[in-house]
Amino acid sequence: MRHVDGNAMGGLLWEVFGAEMTHQLGCCAGCGAVNPLATLTVYRDAPGEVARCPACGTVSIVVVRMPHAIRVTIEGVRWLQIHTG
Repeated sequence: MRHVDGNAMGGLLWEVFGAEMTHQLGCCAGCGAVNPLATLTVYRDAPGEVARCPACGTVSIVVVRMPHAIRVTIEGVRWLQIHTG
């Protein structure tokens, strides 16, 4: 499968969180690695976008655009740190 980096999800994450998210830090629930979201490995071959940890490959974030909603699963993220200023 072909992939891109987490910057490709920037616009979609902005829609969901209302903030620039690619430079925010997340901790992988699988291996504990802490990385900016821009470094996630994003696959777009599924119905949505699947972002995996660059260190271990754990599925971190799944975003699916539906007709009237956006569904986000962040089960693979232990914590997400969003800077506010």
